Amino acid sequence: MASVWVVFVVGVLAVVVGAVLLLGQAVLGRHRAGGAADLAALAVADRALEGPRVACAAGARVARAQRGEVVRCAVSGEIADVTVRAAAGPFVSEVRARAGPAYGGGGSSGVEAKSGAEVRGEGR
Repeated sequence: MASVWVVFVVGVLAVVVGAVLLLGQAVLGRHRAGGAADLAALAVADRALEGPRVACAAGARVARAQRGEVVRCAVSGEIADVTVRAAAGPFVSEVRARAGPAYGGGGSSGVEAKSGAEVRGEGR
């Protein structure tokens, strides 16, 4: 009878470990997409004055280098709005990032980036 309990406990532990590994893949995909989106948005904002085609091409190169794919790229003046998709295991994450000049108090100059994420599980 004890061997049945051992098999049951080992099975439950295997399920828990599998769930933790899946969660780790989801988090990895979200972080990969977030980093790629932030860097791509900064690259697009840096090239915004050269035109949307040149700027979005630069952002796509940066996203590919980060194992991501640009889904949407828009340039409005000096503001870049980029959505990047990245996968990790069965999970696909899309993250939107915006970048442009930092306006407002403090007299700071440079580029700021903002991002938001949505994680979806999709079979591959």
